[in-house]
Amino acid sequence: MKLKKRKKVYKVRNLPPGTMSYRGTKQSDDTHVEIINFDKDSYKKIESKRVEDAFNLKGNGNITWVNVNGLNDVKEIEKLGLHYNLHPLTLEDIVNTNHRPKLDEYDNYIFIVLKMIFFKEEDDLKYEQISLIVGEDFVLTFQEADGDVFNELRERISTPKGRIRGAGSDYLMYSILDAIVDNYITVIEAFGDKIEDLEDDVFVSSSDNEMINSIQLLKREVLKIRRSASPLREVISKLNKTESTFVEEKTHDYLRDLYDHIINVNENIEIYREMIWSLMDMYMSIISNKMNEVMKVLTIIATIFIPLTFIAGIYGMNFTNMPELQAKNGYFILLGVMVVLFILMLFYFRRKKWL
Repeated sequence: MKLKKRKKVYKVRNLPPGTMSYRGTKQSDDTHVEIINFDKDSYKKIESKRVEDAFNLKGNGNITWVNVNGLNDVKEIEKLGLHYNLHPLTLEDIVNTNHRPKLDEYDNYIFIVLKMIFFKEEDDLKYEQISLIVGEDFVLTFQEADGDVFNELRERISTPKGRIRGAGSDYLMYSILDAIVDNYITVIEAFGDKIEDLEDDVFVSSSDNEMINSIQLLKREVLKIRRSASPLREVISKLNKTESTFVEEKTHDYLRDLYDHIINVNENIEIYREMIWSLMDMYMSIISNKMNEVMKVLTIIATIFIPLTFIAGIYGMNFTNMPELQAKNGYFILLGVMVVLFILMLFYFRRKKWL
């Protein structure tokens, strides 16, 4: 019985512009807010479930980083938007996790959407949209669920010594982007190792379906990474050219270096993408060569038995006047002729290097 594929139904949600409606797959039970407030001489970290705990930190001369985990509760995000005077379209984009990486500039902040990719566990690759808002003295980040690539950055902020403690929100923005791009590099290197392992396995694979599935899965993952990393090059390029007053000139030097990193990531993705296609072509060529070897052996066997079958067919005819049938040793002579023909044909095929 052949199972029918269930047809997907795509619903169009024609909501007014600026309407906040969560569109994602990672359902969180509640909203978790992480607040880090710091300057060169002070550091404070707050874990909360209420965004209001960040409101009294605005305008105190420090840099405030508010990281929101969980986008289901749109009312909490709306409160944060009202406090920091965020545009309704920005709030709409934050809770819609299907966006292509992009950058929008407003009068009092820069809004960036990008994809975060990291290994949560070995071979457990996670994709998550990060929305980042940078103002004069604050940085807001929004993600769907717990787990990110910012642990080392948090440790650097908590350490009194370091460039980030004496820098502004623009450098914190760069540090967040740098952590995300560095994980792109780590993921790409891991995929490079997987491709090399597949190149070794392609010659010894015992299961055709298993190898094809592995190559197809790897190709799908690389294309998914490519869709996330390729637009990020344009985002960082636009960010480096921004004329926002709170992005200092010295930060542009770091952004240019970050642009070089994302260029390197995209080049490696293209190289690995071509390698996977070549790997598939190589594997199909190996399968074809194996099939040709099988057909070659079968053809040689058939060719050897053609004259033997012909002789057996001649003397298997039901004619009464066949003198050889009356010979006393005719049967043994005929078998001898067949054996000689068989040996001569084997010798001939060996000499031609067909065997």
